[in-house]
Amino acid sequence: MNLPEAEDFILHKLRSELPVTLFYHGLHHTLDVAEAVDRIARAEGISDPETLNLLRTAALFHDAGFLFTYQDHEAKGCRLVREVLPGFDYSPGQIDTVCSMIEATKIPQSPKNQLEEIICDADLDYLGRDDFETIAESLYREQKVRDLVADERTWDAIQIKFLESHHYWTHYAKTIRQPLKLHHIKQLRGINESSYPIG
Repeated sequence: MNLPEAEDFILHKLRSELPVTLFYHGLHHTLDVAEAVDRIARAEGISDPETLNLLRTAALFHDAGFLFTYQDHEAKGCRLVREVLPGFDYSPGQIDTVCSMIEATKIPQSPKNQLEEIICDADLDYLGRDDFETIAESLYREQKVRDLVADERTWDAIQIKFLESHHYWTHYAKTIRQPLKLHHIKQLRGINESSYPIG
């Protein structure tokens, strides 16, 4: 497994080929998830170098499907993984593990083991962080430019529904991220109710 070369390959590809209107799903998000995946894995007691490398690989490639499509990008990302990772000395088993992690991040998330739980929580780490509002705004702009959301009122309702249906999987995220996520829900509910009174 040659992670450094695989990382150089995908970061260069994302940097040079991702659409500029991916205000949320840009290279910065991939790097954020790669950092979060390592932090969460270590907090969950994972220290095996190969396992950490597989997690990082999945994080780096988890949104690579956006190079090809906006909807159902996970499947396209896995196709790219299966095409290129053999060239970086990843075994078939390692590639299967990476693809399973990528597929687990599809909304609604469906992790089936600890590694998939870690990448799922890393992908949505921001829901329980101080920079939630800034990042959520970038996702709103990304969807607005694609006519996937009508206006801010609609977006607020979508956010509340998503945050209330989402739950973290790892002990780390439940302990560290969940409390602030609940605070963000309360704030959004306050904004939604005060800005758009009923009746």
